[in-house]
Amino acid sequence: MTAGPFSAPVTAVRLAVTRALEEDLTPLGDITSALLPAGARAEARFVTRADGVLAGTECGTEAFAQIDQAVECRWDAADGDAVTAGQVLGTVAGPLASVLTAERTALNFVCHLSGVATLTRRFVDAVGSSIRVWDTRKTTPGLRALEKAAVRAGGGANHRGNLSEWVMFKDNHLTLLGIADAVAAARAAYPGKLVHVECETVDKLREALEAGADAVLLDNMEPDEARRCVELADEHAAAVGIRRPLLELSGGITLETVRRFADVGADLVSSGALTNSAPVLDIGLDISN
Repeated sequence: MTAGPFSAPVTAVRLAVTRALEEDLTPLGDITSALLPAGARAEARFVTRADGVLAGTECGTEAFAQIDQAVECRWDAADGDAVTAGQVLGTVAGPLASVLTAERTALNFVCHLSGVATLTRRFVDAVGSSIRVWDTRKTTPGLRALEKAAVRAGGGANHRGNLSEWVMFKDNHLTLLGIADAVAAARAAYPGKLVHVECETVDKLREALEAGADAVLLDNMEPDEARRCVELADEHAAAVGIRRPLLELSGGITLETVRRFADVGADLVSSGALTNSAPVLDIGLDISN
């Protein structure tokens, strides 16, 4: 595989496909395709039934390769490409039994990840260039690296990949720790790590600014309140002569409402819907007669 900006780590691709095939083939393999004539061959085309954004092609290719190296999978479109209904995205050629055995696993990955990329592109188009669209950790267990790659294919950016990447104090953490004490503890324990604090009110934002948080999540705010928080952060930064912390908007923001937040002045808007609620992009594998 040739890695690109929309590629997931090759180890994550291989592991995810291996597990999916094990799920589909344990314990006896594809007992239906085993009945097909040994010499039968097939040529098939990936065809999208709807407009969208392509993602997950590496997983599709890997599914066929793990079943049978004799299957050749070629893509005419790349991850991140906008595709239209009826478009041929790629082709598969090889032993018929192997093509049919890998077909559903390949399509499951490509359809799901293309769905993530498509929904992300809709968010990106809705807000324009004034704010970046971020994903979250609300991902399918075991598929995070793949889904985050699909978000990038859709034009979005990735939030932290896991709990080790930076310190992020959410409301449940702050039930025991005050914001100032929490940020101080993070600085002492992990001096090189970014410290991110969730704030649900203007007063909480003031605490985070005074504590020196690197990033602030403005949670469940209406646009006017979020705009006031941005102004407050700008005023604080100017007063103390430092860069404003990164400002993220999140909490209940949907494709229908995201445009209302685009011009409040924040840096990022995040939505778990990108990865946990994206409908699949309908793509089929049509075998030539």
